[in-house]
Amino acid sequence: MTDTATRQVPRRLSTLDRWLPAWIGLAMIVGLALGSFVPAMSGWLAAMEVGGISLPIGLGLLVMMYPVLAKVRYDRVAAVTGDVKLLVSSLLLNWLLGPAVMFALAWLLVPDLPEYRTGLILVGLARCIAMVVIWNDLACGDREATAVLVAINSVFQVVAFAFLGWFYLTVLPGWLGLDTQGLEVSVWQIALNVLVFLGVPLVAGFASRFIGERTKGRDWYEGSFLPKIGPWALYGLLFTIVLLFALQGEAILAKPLDVVRIALPLLAYFAIMWFAGLLLGRGLGLGYARSTALAFTAAGNNFELAIAVAIGTFGATSGQALAGAVGPLIEVPVLVGLVYVSLWAARAWFHEEPAR
Repeated sequence: MTDTATRQVPRRLSTLDRWLPAWIGLAMIVGLALGSFVPAMSGWLAAMEVGGISLPIGLGLLVMMYPVLAKVRYDRVAAVTGDVKLLVSSLLLNWLLGPAVMFALAWLLVPDLPEYRTGLILVGLARCIAMVVIWNDLACGDREATAVLVAINSVFQVVAFAFLGWFYLTVLPGWLGLDTQGLEVSVWQIALNVLVFLGVPLVAGFASRFIGERTKGRDWYEGSFLPKIGPWALYGLLFTIVLLFALQGEAILAKPLDVVRIALPLLAYFAIMWFAGLLLGRGLGLGYARSTALAFTAAGNNFELAIAVAIGTFGATSGQALAGAVGPLIEVPVLVGLVYVSLWAARAWFHEEPAR
């Protein structure tokens, strides 16, 4: 790929998309400042929880996910479900490789910090259902494939999260002669999380396309309606980031060295999983768009669930909860950076032009 082509990658994005790393950095700073200088804010957010879900954060996630799911052409979903290589690869990456990689990294890099280690393992078990749709869309990945993979991972999450938590925190460490950490997780809590953060925007997105195309046609829906609601995905993302960092800002700033220790396995994890997904997709001949969907769904995590489980099981001030809170602190900028790597890889590795 030439230097000129490399410089053209950011130009493919809108002004809002192009400066997204700056906006995200600003949102993090604002959130940390609010958490530090307005300490009552975390109490306000906690007071607005229903079933373990903070309503303001839930609202931000719904606003974030709806525009992307409204873009999905649901008449193409059947074609995606017939791609056995894609579906099997996603399940193997998410439910075999992902938890095992995080378990290994947590024990290798924070063996002396059991609370943080447990929190990291919880992050590895909570597979993507939310922000991955944003990263995939910015990288011009296959929206339909992402929607299907996210839906499948959500079903597996309800079934497998508690079992895998028991296995990786109790059974496997016992087999290896390591310390064990108990975990009690409500299947209802997991199902509620999936229902709110995926089910609601998925139904809304499908209904929007069905009604819009039936009443005014696909040209109007994709040429007029989608451009108007599109920016709201990033507005919702930035709003959510501000609230998440406000909620945990005081703890993050109070223990900067601990944050660094937690960040190292997270950085390694996101890089390993993303490159594993992209290279596997390339090796299987899936093409750029579906390989990108595979990569981001493998690397992304449902940090909302990880934080909720950590708080519900170990307490809001626990090291496990802090490790969960550091998850988006690392995931957001790393995966934004990988969006740019994806756009570069489209030409350099796949010899394709990314198409929105």
